[in-house]
Amino acid sequence: MFGYVIKTLLRHRARTLLTVSGAAVAMFVFCFVGSVQEGLERLTSGSDADRCLIVFQENRFCPSSSRLPEDYASAIQKLSGVKQVMPIQVWTNNCRASLDIVVFNGSPPEQIRDNRPIQLVNGSWEAFLTRRDSAIIGRNIANRRGLKSGDQFSIGDLSLQVAGVFASDVPSEENLIYTSLQFLQYSRGKDTAGTVTQLEVHLTSDADPDAVAALIDQTLRTGPVATTTRRKGAFQASTLSDLVDLIGFAHWLGYACVGLVLSLVATTTVMSVQDRIKEYAVLQTLGVRPFRTMRLVLLESALLCTVGGVLGTVVASLALWIGGFAIGAEGATIAFRPSFDLILLGATVSGLVGIIAGLAPAIQAATVPIVTALRNE
Repeated sequence: MFGYVIKTLLRHRARTLLTVSGAAVAMFVFCFVGSVQEGLERLTSGSDADRCLIVFQENRFCPSSSRLPEDYASAIQKLSGVKQVMPIQVWTNNCRASLDIVVFNGSPPEQIRDNRPIQLVNGSWEAFLTRRDSAIIGRNIANRRGLKSGDQFSIGDLSLQVAGVFASDVPSEENLIYTSLQFLQYSRGKDTAGTVTQLEVHLTSDADPDAVAALIDQTLRTGPVATTTRRKGAFQASTLSDLVDLIGFAHWLGYACVGLVLSLVATTTVMSVQDRIKEYAVLQTLGVRPFRTMRLVLLESALLCTVGGVLGTVVASLALWIGGFAIGAEGATIAFRPSFDLILLGATVSGLVGIIAGLAPAIQAATVPIVTALRNE
């Protein structure tokens, strides 16, 4: 009786459309919040976050305030368990939380090419390696700013030429701009020659990250600048601590959206059952079993919720993929890229909420006394 359910929904088109629209909006917000949470999870977990260390100046937070001697890299390279040390100069247009943050990472070009999980989609590595004032930019930055290979662009006091645009399996990478270390050190108005913002330490497979971190801080304790060394994931979580709290609060917003869908679909289904209470009594007189009547009502509510939920989930996913949105603070960015798991979760939640919302109206429709219902005006 699937056709019967469809005709029932089309009988009140305005009510059906409003219910589907409400469910779509709620699931849109649910998926948007979920993508932010996934972005934070990707940034602070995984093998790279656990097997890399970040050496930063002690008691400093914003990249503009951290200055480490560049020669610390050679001292760290000699320590047991250290595979490679990558000096990084960070410059950002805004240390506060922002949806349009631009983060520059300056490092030796060869190390960027060999160590970063990026692939050029246009441009060439040769142009980046041979020209100091060139940059390779993430795909999201390129789309937001309308940049392509060969373009000249300026942000603040920095003026560079785009040597290439890159994509990455790590969403946060696509919101970065990579330049040579010397370019950022010797740029106009920046007195940072011989210093770097941080050092990224890559470890050997058998090294203990926490032990190596403690050894680095102990070795550099007698140097001119004290350091704090943490795992990359822990460092980024600390850097984004204010945003972490905000995202944790937004988690409840996702649950509120699910509750809104439940309430909306349940109300609509109850109204639909009340309008057709005689109709269900007639179905019983024609031999339709109570359990089948329940299935009809449950299918109706599940269809309303699933169609609206899938619509909202798909629209949210497309908007996030095309928009390339990200939020960042203090040189770290969280990319809002939805995953297939999130899309599947949105569709599954929609279907389950639709079934739950229809339980009470379904029981009412299945247990209505035939005589009472037929006498009811």
